[in-house]
Amino acid sequence: MLARALGRLYALSKRGARRGLDELAAACTAMGAPVDRFPVLHVAGTNGKGSTSAMLAAMGRAAGLRTGLYTSPHLLRFAERIQIDGTPIDDEVLAEHLTVVLDRFPELTFFEVATLAAFTIFAEAGVELAVLEVGLGGRLDATNVVVRPLVTAVTSIGLDHQEWLGDTVALIAAEKAAIAKPGVPMVLGPLDDEARAVVVATAEARGATIVHARPGVLDGDAVLFAHAGHSVRARLGLHGRHQRENAAVACHVAWTSGLLDDEAIALGLANARWPGRLEALDTPEGRVLLDGAHNPDGVRVLVEHLDEHPGPARALVFGAMGDKDFTAMVPPLARRCRARVYVTPTLTGSTRSATPPDTLLALDPGGVAAGDLAEALARAREAVGPGGEVIVAGSLYLVAEARALLLGLPRDPQVGL
Repeated sequence: MLARALGRLYALSKRGARRGLDELAAACTAMGAPVDRFPVLHVAGTNGKGSTSAMLAAMGRAAGLRTGLYTSPHLLRFAERIQIDGTPIDDEVLAEHLTVVLDRFPELTFFEVATLAAFTIFAEAGVELAVLEVGLGGRLDATNVVVRPLVTAVTSIGLDHQEWLGDTVALIAAEKAAIAKPGVPMVLGPLDDEARAVVVATAEARGATIVHARPGVLDGDAVLFAHAGHSVRARLGLHGRHQRENAAVACHVAWTSGLLDDEAIALGLANARWPGRLEALDTPEGRVLLDGAHNPDGVRVLVEHLDEHPGPARALVFGAMGDKDFTAMVPPLARRCRARVYVTPTLTGSTRSATPPDTLLALDPGGVAAGDLAEALARAREAVGPGGEVIVAGSLYLVAEARALLLGLPRDPQVGL
């Protein structure tokens, strides 16, 4: 039953994304406005929105709330996009809800169907808190049909998806800030001055109140976060210096929501997991670091991590989608890796195309191309031996393929939506 439902859903990927919310809003109304039946935390951003959402969901679980989490894309199984209490939704339940939406609203797009199915699943399950990660941008993203979230957030602003969101930081900032709602607090992460000015102006024009997340302070092996009489000290479950910034946003969203106490916040920060982001796998062949760094800001974070943790010889397996700024991504990673192997990420039913390895080799003539990921991993491992580290980066879709291959896990097809 799930295979048939996913087949129908994936067939919609040819439609791409819709620039508008009217059709989905009408479908939500026809389904009884399921998204209005539970409190919502709504998170946007160029980078960090997935990690921040995972932290918030972990905080909700720690507080004893039945918590839903909606994210995209998935790594291995489509059901990962719709989780309740940290567990991907059951196949039978997922198939049932997808089928209902597909049957009733054949005009919807892939992401609209997935989003509405998530809303109906959460409503039926009686979730007491739902964390919604924006899929693309904010203003026209399907998740933005939510009328009155408890809190919204913008984690970061950078150049990404310019063909959809605009080719300047200011344009992208305005798109992401447009999830703001009248009277609803919006928490802001560490934005640069230009982006912050645009986000604040856009949010205030929409009647939102602004909360600036204060950064955490290192306290031994933990991080201390404080704001308005609240104080949380926690060892973060997610790795990387940048996660301190994401955690600060999550803390301020949690405090602002009024639903989560400091103990639950600390436990959530410690227990949050987000596979494929600075995730180290100890395989029989040696260590592999998976990181879905898919834009220049993401690569900057990965490079910071590599520089802070000098270790064994490193080999890079890299692949990028054609709409990414790979010219800014390849050189800093190539300089830090003894060997570089370039490969093509694979997507199903998408209008997006991947960057050919030969194009990447023009930026790094010392690298080599591989015909597929298995070959790329083998060549990278051969270059550094069992004591070295293989890094897979450049595309979350490539990271997903590598994770499934290395761990022997089942995998639904990926789609760029």
